[in-house]
Amino acid sequence: MSFQRTGPAALLTGCAVIFLVSLAAMDPASVASAQLPQVDAPGQATPSREQGPAVRIPRQQASNTAALDGVVRSSTAAGGSTPVPGAQLTLRNLQTGRQYTSTANGEGLFRIFPLSPGQYELNVEATGAASFVLNDLALQPNEVVTLEISLAPTGTTESGSRLPRLPELGPAPASNPPATAGTYRELRHRLDSDPAYIQELAPDYLPPVADVYNAVPNRWALSQPDYRRYPQAGEYIYTRSRWYDPFNRNRYKGDQPIWPKVLGQQTFLNITASAESFFDGRRLPSPSNESSERPGSNTFFGKGEQAFFDQIFRFTFDLFHGDTSFKPVDWRIRITPEISLNDLSVRERGIISPDVGAGTNRFDTHVGLQEAFVELKLRDLSSNYDFVSARAGIQQFNADFRGFLFVDEQPGLRIFGNLHSDRIEYNAAYFNLLEKNTNSGLNTVFDQRHQQVIFGNVYLQDFFFPGYTVEFIGAFNKDDPNLHYDDNGFLVRPAPIGSVINQGGIGPILHGIRVGYLGWLGSGHIGRVNVTHAFYQALGEDTFNPVAGLRVTVNAQMAAVELSYDRDWIRYRVSTFYTSGDANPRDGRARGFDSIEDLPNFAGGLFSFWNREGIRLTGSDVLIKSPGSLFPAGRASPEEGQANFVNPGIFLANAGADFDITPKLKGFANVNFLRFERTESLEFLLFQSPIHHTIGTDLGLGVEYRPPLSENIVLTGGAAALQPGQGFKDIYTGRTLFSIFGSVKFIF
Repeated sequence: MSFQRTGPAALLTGCAVIFLVSLAAMDPASVASAQLPQVDAPGQATPSREQGPAVRIPRQQASNTAALDGVVRSSTAAGGSTPVPGAQLTLRNLQTGRQYTSTANGEGLFRIFPLSPGQYELNVEATGAASFVLNDLALQPNEVVTLEISLAPTGTTESGSRLPRLPELGPAPASNPPATAGTYRELRHRLDSDPAYIQELAPDYLPPVADVYNAVPNRWALSQPDYRRYPQAGEYIYTRSRWYDPFNRNRYKGDQPIWPKVLGQQTFLNITASAESFFDGRRLPSPSNESSERPGSNTFFGKGEQAFFDQIFRFTFDLFHGDTSFKPVDWRIRITPEISLNDLSVRERGIISPDVGAGTNRFDTHVGLQEAFVELKLRDLSSNYDFVSARAGIQQFNADFRGFLFVDEQPGLRIFGNLHSDRIEYNAAYFNLLEKNTNSGLNTVFDQRHQQVIFGNVYLQDFFFPGYTVEFIGAFNKDDPNLHYDDNGFLVRPAPIGSVINQGGIGPILHGIRVGYLGWLGSGHIGRVNVTHAFYQALGEDTFNPVAGLRVTVNAQMAAVELSYDRDWIRYRVSTFYTSGDANPRDGRARGFDSIEDLPNFAGGLFSFWNREGIRLTGSDVLIKSPGSLFPAGRASPEEGQANFVNPGIFLANAGADFDITPKLKGFANVNFLRFERTESLEFLLFQSPIHHTIGTDLGLGVEYRPPLSENIVLTGGAAALQPGQGFKDIYTGRTLFSIFGSVKFIF
């Protein structure tokens, strides 16, 4: 067993040695005369300023082990001494034969503990010094023995010279003195060494417990002194709290109990308020609708410029019981309302509403309840904060690392927790989805979506590689048949494409989806390479796919890989993304992959034109690509529409870099190459052949700036453009599409 103290520990040990040596130098008479405090009456001790030996803390048991410490020095020719760093100490118990070893630090200090009481032999060896042996060293219980050891050097300066010795100097001195060379001083320090020490004090002799342990009724209300060492402005050890300051003991940010007299000292309230202003100016493919907006125009595609502005206010009230950090809460109640004020301005009619009389501008407001749940910890599983909890109500859930399958705030029941000191995390969740407001994407609380989803996943940290986490997930999507028009009047369920109306002309053909997903995902680093990967297999059925015009069985796949490498202040990224496509839209087998409700942060994310913008298919109200998605699934709406597994699929190759320009300023650069995996479903829908595979090249640049170096103020801006390839030109035109966007977010 080896014990070594360096750095601050060595300094503290050195101070202890000096203190003990100073005690040894004291007048023995004064030490012997020191007594325990005089007791006037039971339970009352008379304070004493008289110097005396250390005494055991009242009501604390004495130790039954011993310790050995001290310093190793070497004498010099001038009569002084220097520390001997690296000296090897071996302590052997003469009764049991057990050995303990230690190495002196850079100041020659050593310490060996804990030791069983008994007789020991100490051997000290160091380079350039003779061995020192202390044959009989007695260690008593509850005793610290301090040794100051002075080693004898093995030779003189003369004998260490490489030059030959002159004959007239005579024979050289002996280089190996006896093994017992060297001296030592010993100091024994014992708490009960005073003759007046009483091993077992009577209860009436000790001070009362109240005088030893001081109970504080409210530790959160302890007053702090005002501190201002310097007159100028700056940071101080203590700052007076204010209700509008979220960083200094704010009762409304969960730093102190919200109502300790009624709710106790472990009930906290954390209020979060945010305001985000978002603007997006873009050019998208748009039909001209010349008959309504510009009579006489003769081009099919009109002016595609659009301007969208959204002002969001979000408030979160989080009341919870437990500790402020680390330990999972015992229970929690959270409510989050959100307000959206949005405006869309376009240059063609028929875009904001199927009624061309609605014009080219739309302003809308909506209030949604995005979170409203209760959480209860069911059980603690270990002393390392392993637990299992339940959460019921409207809550946020992300099924995987990058949001490929499901990201939403929906009502449901979730069981979650961790195992093995948080090495394993798990979720089991059921959600019954609400309808969304079309223009804001917020919940419509009292309108059910008639769609249920079930999830079960497990995360395994340090899976084969330290820092690499793997996830296994299973999910099931049950989307029942129903008819639904969005808030602007467009038909979204079923999707208005292909075989929508039955042959009797009675109405749309409703259809349901029953699809399960199996996924294997990973995120982390293997060595210095950051790795993110995902694979999903979708299996199930669509009772009547409008593109195929019949019941279809679903068998589709998705795969994604991202590798990145950090070098200095730049992270270099390469990634690829793939979803299978349907080669025969009328054969009853759906091979195109689609998610439940995705919001992926991949291949550029926010700074990618293909990812952020929605592109409508010509001659229909169906989106060939939904906003915020990578899948060319052909949905009528990203939230309100149904999944469509008869789609072309996609292959994407990405390269980019993230730049930490300053601690407050980040930059992003991104380029994507995109192509359809299969184009047969597009040729079937558009009655057009051939349609090539190449979608085009997507370029994006962006910055993120945080003025206070926190998330309280975040400014984001960027620009992205899509240069169409031949496949995109076959459907639309070769005109470059672009998006210029920015957001300002404030959080309290």
